[in-house]
Amino acid sequence: MNMKLRLIIMNFLQFAIWGAYLTSMGNFLGKAGLGAQIGIFYSIQGVVSIFMPALMGIVADRWIPAQKLLGICHGIAGGLMIAAGCYGLTAETVEFATIFSLYSFSVAFYMPTLALSNSVAYNALDKAGLDTVKAFPPIRVFGTIGFICSMWAVDLLGYQPTSAQFVVSGGLGLLLAMYSFTLPACSIAANTGKKNIMEALGLNAFTLFKEYRMAVFFLFSMLLGMMLQITNGYANPFISSFGAFPEFANTFGVQHANMLISLSQMSETLCILLIPFCLRRFGIKNVMLMAMLAWMLRFGLFAVGNPGNGVWLFVLSMIVYGMAFDFFNISGSLFVDKEVSSNMRSSAQGLFMMMTNGFGATIGVLAAQAIVNHYCQYNPTGHLVGDWTTVWYIFAAFSLVVAVLFAVLFKYKHQADKQ
Repeated sequence: MNMKLRLIIMNFLQFAIWGAYLTSMGNFLGKAGLGAQIGIFYSIQGVVSIFMPALMGIVADRWIPAQKLLGICHGIAGGLMIAAGCYGLTAETVEFATIFSLYSFSVAFYMPTLALSNSVAYNALDKAGLDTVKAFPPIRVFGTIGFICSMWAVDLLGYQPTSAQFVVSGGLGLLLAMYSFTLPACSIAANTGKKNIMEALGLNAFTLFKEYRMAVFFLFSMLLGMMLQITNGYANPFISSFGAFPEFANTFGVQHANMLISLSQMSETLCILLIPFCLRRFGIKNVMLMAMLAWMLRFGLFAVGNPGNGVWLFVLSMIVYGMAFDFFNISGSLFVDKEVSSNMRSSAQGLFMMMTNGFGATIGVLAAQAIVNHYCQYNPTGHLVGDWTTVWYIFAAFSLVVAVLFAVLFKYKHQADKQ
């Protein structure tokens, strides 16, 4: 099978697993009486990303080839996610402790696969003699397509308010677990004699913090990571909350929030294809600045839109999301890949994940939960209503401050041949 096609299948399944529940889980939790804990469920993705991607990256660099470790992680995560889904479907009352435990352990093994799948793809493309900056984005776009397909499937099957979405996710995870073992073999670091403790444990990626440029890059990666899970956790409950108002209750957005939100992922597919051009033309600093300003627009447009005559503002918010997510997440991953040596590739990708989906996402979603719970509350019909306008303006203001600070502090001279 053609190498690019094999990696396309991997990326499609990798993100279809996530898309099955990531944007609709808040809807289910609200209906299950766990709406006040939405932020905690999303924050656990950040908590485990503080250590699991870096740990699995070390294991992949030192002991278990990345493609095999990818399969092992997906097998464990998929089984636990199915267990969480079945519990939610059969329990008379969904207990927080039980479903949160199953979900958390599943996520602990899924989150490292985001970095591992990148390492597997970069390794395969290198072996095939292909330029990763040119070849990877068109492959990665199929991950977004997979995300959209599972979002639509969950929506159209009526699974948004139920834990059946977890069963769909887990089933896809087990499928990718088996497929991962067929992917091209990744190398592990050779044992070349005596090493210091940092080298022996694969922790030498942390030495990147000694460089001012890389330290600042990782710091702002964390700040950008604070924005990643906010709309994943709250966009669906926010749009669905308009169902509490008769003039909006029967609008398409309220009835099919996941399908409206999927416009964000459709935008991703276009923005991913722009990354090679933008990185070569503008450099990593300007590309990340574009992402920060796009996050400001993402939140600001939510503040002023509605699913009725203001739905076009929601649509614009979905469109700018593609730039907000891709120009930071994928460009940052490619930047790290180009800036580090091959013997710490997986470790460095794990470190990038730790700062973004780890520290950043954890702090961001817990802060978002506190802000949302302060300004909004669930009404008797299960809608999360309140002063959403202020909530979204707070997030937009934060994005603007981060952009200004990044423009001043990140020193990087763009070199076309390095990007």
